[in-house]
Amino acid sequence: MIARMWHGRVPKDKAEAYHRFLIKTGLSDYGKTPGNRGVFLLKRDDNEVTHIYTLTFWDDYESIKQFAGNDYQKARYYPEDNDYLLEFEPEVTHFDVLEKPDYLEVNNIAH
Repeated sequence: MIARMWHGRVPKDKAEAYHRFLIKTGLSDYGKTPGNRGVFLLKRDDNEVTHIYTLTFWDDYESIKQFAGNDYQKARYYPEDNDYLLEFEPEVTHFDVLEKPDYLEVNNIAH
C-alpha cells in the first residue's frame, strides 16, 4: 500500500468553504478512482492560516497514476483552487505503508 500526502494553505476564514469544495472535488474523485483505499482530511490552524492535508491510501503507483496522471509526483489541482489556496505546492509526498493497526480498514473510512 502507498500513502500519498498533499499539503495546502488557505486563509482561515476560507477553510470551511474549502473543506466543502474538497468534498465535492478531490475527495469525490479519490473515491471514484480504482485502487484508492481511502482518505484522511486533516487541518491545522496557525493564526490566520489553515493548513489542509490529504492523506490518501492506494494499492500501488499505477492506481495513483489513474488519479494524478503519469507524473504522479506532481500535485493535482482544480481551477477553483485559485479561489482558496495561498500557494500551490508543486509536488506531493509518497510513503510505503509498512504497518497499519488491525482495526483500521482504510477502504471503509467515511468522510
